[in-house]
This record gives sequence, structure tokens and C-alpha cells, in this order.
Amino acid sequence: MNKSVREKAMDFLANREHSQLELVRKLQNKGYEEDEIHTALEQLIQDSLLSDERFTESFIHSRLNRGQGPLKIKMELKQRGVNDDIIRHYMEKQSTDWTGLAMEVKRKRFGDSLPDDYKERMRQARFLQQRGFNQEHIQAVLNSDELE
Repeated sequence: MNKSVREKAMDFLANREHSQLELVRKLQNKGYEEDEIHTALEQLIQDSLLSDERFTESFIHSRLNRGQGPLKIKMELKQRGVNDDIIRHYMEKQSTDWTGLAMEVKRKRFGDSLPDDYKERMRQARFLQQRGFNQEHIQAVLNSDELE
């Protein structure tokens, strides 16, 4: 017997928080109809079982633990359909020392010493950029005397 849209959505939510867009996509992939999905999600929101705010907070926390920077986190949240105001609110609420996090990520990957030539400096800068740190964070890390 096939599960209802609500039951399937709740199965997904039991594993982890999801954004509304993520759930819509997953349910569409399972072959459910648009109106069924919309109705089920509205009910889940009313029942406080689905929340983009809760998803955003959880997502930011998990990405910080992975050592990802603010640019990458914001981009991934946008891809998951989270509203810009929600992203901005929870990123500001986070009060993370992004430069400190970038330094920690750099240390883990490349050790404590500063890069000694241009090629290595650019390699480390690209690495930090791919992790989602902005130029200000990268410059602070690669010009820091604290590392030595």
C-alpha cells in the first residue's frame, strides 16, 4: 500500500530537517501530485513539523562544524529555496568568528606555517575560497603572524 504524501514527507523529516523546496523535490521524485504535495506541506507547517527557520539554523550549525565559510553556506541555503531574510537573520544570529574558522580550516589542511611562495599561497587561498570564505577572511589568514 502506498504511503500518503504526509507520511512520506514525515519519513524524510524524521531523518533530518528539510527546507520546503527540498521536500517538494523529493516528493515530486516519488511521483506525488503538486496539489497533494502543497496541501500536505501546508499542514506540516501548521503543525510545526516543517520549518525553513529550523532547517536553516540546523543547516548552518552542521556546515560550521564542517568548516565551511559564510559564502558557501548562504549559496547552499539559497539552492535549497530558503528565503533571503531567513538566511540573513540566522547568519547574523550565528555570531561566528569567520576569520578564526578560516584559520582553523587552514591549519588542519596545511599546518601552522605561512605559505613561503606565491604558488603555495594561491593554492591555499583557492582552498579557502572553495570552502566559502571571502577575500577578507583569506587575506587575514594568509597574512597572519599568529600562524608561525
